[in-house]
Amino acid sequence: MLTKKQHELICFIADRLNESGVSPSFEEMKEALDLKSKSGVHRLISALEERGFLRRLPNRARALEVVKMPERAEVKRSAAAAPARTPPAPANDVIEIPLHGRIAAGMPIEALEGATMLPVPAALLGAGDHYALEVSGDSMVEKGILDGDYALIRRTETARDGDIVVALIDDNEATLKTFYREGTMIRLDPANRSYDPQRYDSRNVRVQGKLAGLLRRY
Repeated sequence: MLTKKQHELICFIADRLNESGVSPSFEEMKEALDLKSKSGVHRLISALEERGFLRRLPNRARALEVVKMPERAEVKRSAAAAPARTPPAPANDVIEIPLHGRIAAGMPIEALEGATMLPVPAALLGAGDHYALEVSGDSMVEKGILDGDYALIRRTETARDGDIVVALIDDNEATLKTFYREGTMIRLDPANRSYDPQRYDSRNVRVQGKLAGLLRRY
């Protein structure tokens, strides 16, 4: 069962694809659904993807494909039964994601929460819900993650060995490191020979997301 906003969005996207072959911009979707920010659109699209109604074509901004329509819309939208043709992908579409303060790439520091939004090129983000953190420190420089970069994080609570993750330690400190399991322990590796790995009891570490991309301003 879709929410009212999810239902409105899938119908709006399908209508636009049938009319022009081009999916609407995030700004157009935001206005059509009377949402306050584009991040709300991004969350709705991610939810529709997870439920199998939408597919976001990889490496192409604004390339959405309607996989199926909700049952209540089938009569009204009988033409939507055929798969939507792949639309062209205009460049420079931008998504606003929450910017939650600074995160240590050295020793853990408190993860600050804030209401600031960061505009990010949609092509840098894949499926899922995302947020951004400003990197503080130099312990990940050998992975190309520099002080002042914006780490784009996909929300998840699971990780595999070798993933670069945001790890929350003791529920109040966060750090950006490479994740490894060692029995009942978690090892968080820096990418700078000047720093030592950090080891914690697995009960004291929670994964808050995985690195999806970097944004750097010059």
